[in-house]
Amino acid sequence: MGYAQELRRILGGFSNYALSLSIICILAGGITSFHVGFCAVGGAAAGFIWPAWTLVSLCVALAMGQVASAFPTAGGLYHWAAILGGRFWGYLVGWLNLAGLVTVLAAINVGTVRFAGTLAGTQAEHPLVQAAIVAAITLSQAAINHMGIRATRFLVDFSGWWIVGVSIAIVLVVAALAPSLSIGRVFTWSNLSGQPAEAPVWPASESVPWLALMAVLLPAYTITGFDASAHASEETIDAAREVPKAMVRSVVVSGIAGWIMLSIVAASIEDPRLVAEAGEGAFMRALELAAGRPASVAIGWAAVAAQYLCGLATVTAASRMAWAFARDGGLPWSTILAKVSKRTRAPAACVWLVATVSVLFTIWTPIYATIASICAILLYLSYVVPLVLAARALGREWTALGPFHMGAWFKPAAIVSAAGCAGLVVIGVQPPNDQAMFALAGLGAMLMACWWVVASKTFSGPPRIGAPDAGRLVVIRTREAAIKREDPGP
Repeated sequence: MGYAQELRRILGGFSNYALSLSIICILAGGITSFHVGFCAVGGAAAGFIWPAWTLVSLCVALAMGQVASAFPTAGGLYHWAAILGGRFWGYLVGWLNLAGLVTVLAAINVGTVRFAGTLAGTQAEHPLVQAAIVAAITLSQAAINHMGIRATRFLVDFSGWWIVGVSIAIVLVVAALAPSLSIGRVFTWSNLSGQPAEAPVWPASESVPWLALMAVLLPAYTITGFDASAHASEETIDAAREVPKAMVRSVVVSGIAGWIMLSIVAASIEDPRLVAEAGEGAFMRALELAAGRPASVAIGWAAVAAQYLCGLATVTAASRMAWAFARDGGLPWSTILAKVSKRTRAPAACVWLVATVSVLFTIWTPIYATIASICAILLYLSYVVPLVLAARALGREWTALGPFHMGAWFKPAAIVSAAGCAGLVVIGVQPPNDQAMFALAGLGAMLMACWWVVASKTFSGPPRIGAPDAGRLVVIRTREAAIKREDPGP
């Protein structure tokens, strides 16, 4: 793809899959955002809304898989957009994706702090206290990533198994201990807007269809981050085959496991309003009513561990994306940010950059639901724009497909992806998350200004498709020879 191999290519197919599975992490978004769906329409958020959006996410993952198979680089989405649509689209998607990854890291760690506070029976009510705790968590995740992909790989592989194991434990414990279970509760539409009364998750509304749309934020926020597999392409063996499979598998496993886990919890809820009155503590109240305090707290702390590893994996993906973008001159101070540690072969400067900016974002808006809305919109926009460009270029500018492709189904999948993303943009800026609209508008205006004033003249984009020219080939070989001398190995 026209680059020197600077990162260590040591990830197998499972590790790449575990990276995306860890960032999706149904024990993070599925639990910490449970109230976003349940306090809108009750059990139907699990029974109907979750599987419906899972199918949209699957279309996105399948279509992204085809493009990732053809262009397996750490830049992922911005790289695809630049090749298939031009430098402007590459620059736009790069910033959307990086902003999405940084804000999803913020959402994960704020959600972890809030959820742990629920378990401990106390919350960090002052925004700066919450920010300080989030900072400590985020910087510890950055410190582990600074050590390199070998340390990260071990924890991410463990995370993949941990998520599945804890999810199964929730299902078994609720099934065994709940006073009653009714599948009908999973498919019952309940208007729970206006709850809790002192700080409603959603403003009171008489329109259940409208509330059903708001509930989409539960699965839409949770099933994001599977682009991480693409960002780890240059560290993955046989990336053209393994990366697409990892993205699709992570969405399928998360979608099915999340559906089962949330459905069994919803099936145990005898009094939906009592659970909705707990607000952001709705999941833990439902679990405690079903399984009792000791079991629910033990499961809750196991979920906190998964949420921490989710944030750790997000730092990995975000730092690779930032590094790849800087390598092509897409960021300020790109020369510094594009450097890789000689000792660990990790993009150390980018690791600390994404961690720092993520913490600063939580100071600007400490509200979890708003952060989740912003990151979901940014990520899905960054997913869909390259897919629209790819659908337009397929068979014309883009003819060389990778080993993973959908054949005639690619364009329909891209259309479904685009339609789902358009709906998400509308849903994600509704009150009480209307602050998201100002954040997105401000980011858009800033990017347009930066493009016309500076980036249109300085951003070269990724190398052209095809074999590198003689001059670039010499640069690549020289750099790879230097890397071999610098790299201490295992």
